[in-house]
Amino acid sequence: MNKPNNKPTHKNRPRSGNHKIFSQKENQSKNNSLSKFTKNKLRIIPLGGLEEVGRNMTVFEYEEDIVILDMGLQFPEEDMPGIDYIVPNISYLKGKEKNIRGVLLSHGHLDHIGAAPILLEKLGYPPVIGRDFTLALTKKKMEDYQKGSTSQLKTIRINSITDKIRLGNFKISFFDVEHSIMDAVGVILTTPQGNVIHPGDWTMGHNPETKKDLTYTQLANVPSPKILMLESLGATDVRPAATSEEAMFDNLEHLISEAQGQVVIGTFSSQIKRIGTLIEYAEKIGKKVALDGYSMKMNVEIAKELGYIKAHKDTLISVQDLHKYPKNKTIIICTGAQGEGNAVLSRIITDNHRFVKIQKNDTIIFSSSVIPGNERTIQRLKDNLYRKCDNVIHTDTMDVHISGHCNANDIKEVLKQIKPDFFIPVYANHYFLKEAAKLAMEVGIPKEKIFVLDNGSVIEFKENQAKVLNKKADTSYVMVDGLGIGDVGQVVLRDRQVLSADGMFVITVLLDRKTKKVVGNIQITSRGFIYVKENFDLVNETKRKIVKIIKDTTSKNTSVEKRFIENNIRDIIGQYLYSKTERRPMVLPVIIEV
Repeated sequence: MNKPNNKPTHKNRPRSGNHKIFSQKENQSKNNSLSKFTKNKLRIIPLGGLEEVGRNMTVFEYEEDIVILDMGLQFPEEDMPGIDYIVPNISYLKGKEKNIRGVLLSHGHLDHIGAAPILLEKLGYPPVIGRDFTLALTKKKMEDYQKGSTSQLKTIRINSITDKIRLGNFKISFFDVEHSIMDAVGVILTTPQGNVIHPGDWTMGHNPETKKDLTYTQLANVPSPKILMLESLGATDVRPAATSEEAMFDNLEHLISEAQGQVVIGTFSSQIKRIGTLIEYAEKIGKKVALDGYSMKMNVEIAKELGYIKAHKDTLISVQDLHKYPKNKTIIICTGAQGEGNAVLSRIITDNHRFVKIQKNDTIIFSSSVIPGNERTIQRLKDNLYRKCDNVIHTDTMDVHISGHCNANDIKEVLKQIKPDFFIPVYANHYFLKEAAKLAMEVGIPKEKIFVLDNGSVIEFKENQAKVLNKKADTSYVMVDGLGIGDVGQVVLRDRQVLSADGMFVITVLLDRKTKKVVGNIQITSRGFIYVKENFDLVNETKRKIVKIIKDTTSKNTSVEKRFIENNIRDIIGQYLYSKTERRPMVLPVIIEV
């Protein structure tokens, strides 16, 4: 999936690596009941990616051999304040680290490789298999996370689509897929009890090398039983086929050549093929290109090293040198088309970019799709751009982007081409999976051969039969916040949710140890609840109630029980504040004996 691929937001570097990765909700008895391998059975256990977009990771197990496909991260939901991202829960693999024969990476988007720096370390650095660009991006992510960590990495490069790799009982082969990033690859996992076909993220399109229509008919020749695990994010998209790649580039080239002012193109930094083609066209018509955004510059540099982008050294210029050229002779290709707060486009709009200032006759192009959940942010971004510029182009007005994902017709066509014996829709929210299951039935796949799984489901295959076990692997959230991995659990998250919803109300009381009376004035501090200076009546009545609570919960002849007093203040004042405001701030009483 296309994701903003910006510079990591970890608060400090380098990380020590001594973090707890197994979930706080680790359930040993549950996982132990799943640990015993069953002879001559193929197990498939999705640890993420079947109830959300992201956190993609699937475990394949045959006897004592384990192969993993993808190690992706998930971006936080709106109700997860402060969380950087979420990684798959690997509790199921605890004690099985030595059985992991390899990690296959289908492509380089963060929802497929973003958790690799964390999880590879915790699993003892098993071999990683991928194509050049995918491996290069993974190495860069690892160095960003912990400097020097790539020295521990063992890689197996996919030199050709015809390569075959043996990983224990698994025979691995590959096939071409079309997606929105270089070097995406589909995998076939061959075992004695079934052959799994998994394209990762995909769409219908052209073979990246031959330029001919890319089909998957050859996969029908995979021996039965064929188990197709198909990314189904577009299962509800019944629109006609999107515009062709050629038509998209024609539109982009027309906009660039006709632009009266500066051209700014916001796109995903993983769109290396698109970026490379735009650079080549700019060179052809005598325009200079400035790249802006950490991930944009990093990805293009990697692509240049691999020979995927060929540009004359004079075509690419630094963004700080833009002023040296006429505005109608410059193109800026940048990140931030998803409205990320500190990304390039947002800084341009707010006039916080040091080298780029938008004028009315400039041309702004959104060559990207809207990631689900970002709709409001992107709409606000567009509104602000329209205020500054008369030429804002996006997919609602012109075909300047094509998706790297399938639609409903694509799913039906691939099912017809491959003719699987079993179908497991994956890599999407649950309702997409259910809709994909309906599409499969429409093309003749029997309902009993279709399995809509949850994260943690365990499905076993033996003798052309499939069975979903009653027990599940633990896939509870493992959240990353700064240097902490898995240390922010539901209790901490709930507190953050309360604070973000109703704020906090801190009560500080100095209490005479001998007389048990309040010393001085009770201090009330409110954050996100009320403005104290404008609510004297409420604050003064609260103070009177606190004095009464202290009187009722102390005795001159006994020592002060601070916890007992604080609990009473929390309960009584909390109820009082709710009765007056119908809000429930977090009440934090602090008793200090003097």
